[in-house]
Amino acid sequence: MCTGRPGWLTVSLRVGKYKKTHKNIMINMMDILEVDTKRQVVRVEPLANMGQVTALLNSIGWTLPVLPELDDLTVGGLVMGTGIESSSHIYGLFQHICVAFELVLADGSLVRCTEKENADLFYAVPWSCGTLGFLVAAEIRIIPAMKWVKLRYEPVRGLSAICQKFASESANKENKFVEGLQYSLDEAVIMTGTMTNEAEPDKINRIGLYYKAWFFKHVESFLKADRIAVEYIPLRHYYHRHTRSIFWELQDIIPFGNNPFFRVVFGWMVPPKISLLKLTQGETIRRLYEQHHVVQDMLVPIKHMQAAISRFHHDIQVYPLWLCPFLLPSQPGMVHPKGDEDELYVDIGAYGEPKTKHFQARATTRQLEKFVRDVHGFQMLYADVYMERQEFWEMFDGTLYHKLREELDCKGAFPEVYDKICKSARH
Repeated sequence: MCTGRPGWLTVSLRVGKYKKTHKNIMINMMDILEVDTKRQVVRVEPLANMGQVTALLNSIGWTLPVLPELDDLTVGGLVMGTGIESSSHIYGLFQHICVAFELVLADGSLVRCTEKENADLFYAVPWSCGTLGFLVAAEIRIIPAMKWVKLRYEPVRGLSAICQKFASESANKENKFVEGLQYSLDEAVIMTGTMTNEAEPDKINRIGLYYKAWFFKHVESFLKADRIAVEYIPLRHYYHRHTRSIFWELQDIIPFGNNPFFRVVFGWMVPPKISLLKLTQGETIRRLYEQHHVVQDMLVPIKHMQAAISRFHHDIQVYPLWLCPFLLPSQPGMVHPKGDEDELYVDIGAYGEPKTKHFQARATTRQLEKFVRDVHGFQMLYADVYMERQEFWEMFDGTLYHKLREELDCKGAFPEVYDKICKSARH
């Protein structure tokens, strides 16, 4: 079985072939069920998306500790896959702010799981991609929201200096938000932010307005000017700062999209829905994208950040790179640090056309995957995964997952996670 949601509706760039061969179960549950300010949790259904959640929570003075970037990302996708944001160096991944899951299991029973109740299932659900049961609700922590994000932009040059600055800012818990955009091997802008209710009027930038410059281009302007700057950005605008340009993917779709005239006249029309792009994409374009376009998020320990960026530069040379730190707690499940202690990791996101002449989609991605396995890192599963089954389970800890698959009699009801995400299962 699998969910009956059409593959083109997901934010992943690929469509799962398994939808045609598995029993599709429609789960049209997309509501925010309850906001409990006393317990500081929000209870939502799996198809509620981040745009929906922020619109409601921010209007009543609350927010999620980790609010992944794109409006159309759903709670179900973020729980069963993963999610990250520039506050993750404090709170961890999206799964780490969840306090309870409600699932329908293979036998049709409804089960609630938390850290104390059905704990094995609670820890096994994240990254399982819907192969242990159908998610029907999740309870997620909320925290008080403020009106503005005070954001500081600092250009940094030299790869070693970039990595050192990024690591030190990520370790500083006074920074509520930490993010880096790397524009070449030795040029980046490191951004740090805090929430506030007061803003200096002459430094306010409502970056979410349709006619504003794309955020990554705005950030690059500080690098070109070689100056440190501070701005005050409305909270919801900050959360969705990369949405209008789909990070920087839109520059390949609409090359003139950041032109001031286009933004003023047509900016209200973008971005196009990723689901629409997938639905209308022909087979030839899909193959061209597959062979000449990279969309990958690799999660590596921050101590290996310099080696990882050098590897990305050698293998694919895609810029900008998105740098987002996160705390990975030492907990059971498919993804955890190698040792027994919590560890800081960095998400290196590469989205765009590789500039290396030797790029070959399969061979090059496999090289990156091997590097990430060797440093005990992880690959986000929405992207193209070229690993063999054995390599996949070297990267991810399947101990608890396979135990639950046996106990809950999942093998006859749901495919194994590898069989849903490997390249041969998607087109």
